[in-house]
Amino acid sequence: MAEKPLEGPMDAGRFAALADAYGGALHRWPAAEQATAMLFADTDEGRAILRRAEWLDAMLDRHRVETPSPALHRAIVARAATEVRQERRRRFWWLGFGLAGVGLAGAVAGLALVTVVAPNAPSDHYVMDANATSFGDAGPDADQAEEDL
Repeated sequence: MAEKPLEGPMDAGRFAALADAYGGALHRWPAAEQATAMLFADTDEGRAILRRAEWLDAMLDRHRVETPSPALHRAIVARAATEVRQERRRRFWWLGFGLAGVGLAGAVAGLALVTVVAPNAPSDHYVMDANATSFGDAGPDADQAEEDL
């Protein structure tokens, strides 16, 4: 979005704000501001503001960042790999907890439905004792015929 130029000549506050944002080289400033900025730059106050901005530009241009050492690079990559593994492990566990929660909620809903639908249904089913299974009696005196099936 292009900035709209201010009507009339530029004031010192606006000129200083643009110099802080875009530096001392007027060609880097927004095109809509350049014409009025060039007029203000010819004043004593404008030259002083541009000198401070150019000084800061020169300081920033001289700053150099050293190339990271191979050891630092390896340490960063190792740490990132560890973080990725830990994040995957956390996601796996939260997925497990979610699935367990869904299963538990389904069991509770099923139990509630059975309780509400048939709360007093008489039981006409055989109640198995400790030696009985769904496939027959597993007690010591069970028929040999049942085992042969």
